[in-house]
Amino acid sequence: MSGYNAVLARNTENAPKSSLSTQTVAFSHYNHLSAQLPIDSTSGKMVAGGVKEQAEQCLKNIKTIVESVDHVMDDVVKVTIFLKNIADSNAVDEVYATFFPSGIPARTTVAYSALPMDALVQLM
Repeated sequence: MSGYNAVLARNTENAPKSSLSTQTVAFSHYNHLSAQLPIDSTSGKMVAGGVKEQAEQCLKNIKTIVESVDHVMDDVVKVTIFLKNIADSNAVDEVYATFFPSGIPARTTVAYSALPMDALVQLM
C-alpha cells in the first residue's frame, strides 16, 4: 500500500458490535459497513415484532454507524437486504423509504433461508 490512502476501522458504542467484524471500515473517503441485525444496542437483544420492526432497527443501527463517522444517510450509495421471506420485501420497502427521503441508494435484495439469530431481515 502506498500510505497515501489510510484504512481506518471504527466502532460506535451506540450500535451493536460483533466480535467477528468492525462496524465500519474507511478507505480514503469511502466507508464500508458490516451487515446489521435487528439488535437493540442498549439491551443487546433482537427487537420484538415482525419484519417491519426488525428492518427499522437494522436501519437505525446503520444510521447510527453512518453518523458516527460524520456522514448522513444521503451519503449511502449501496444497500443489500437479506430477507428470510422474499414476500416481506414490500413491508421492508415501507420502512426503508423513510430512512432515505432525499433519494434511495442502489440496492440488492436477496432471499436467505436462514439468517443469524433467526432474524427475519439483515441489512448491509
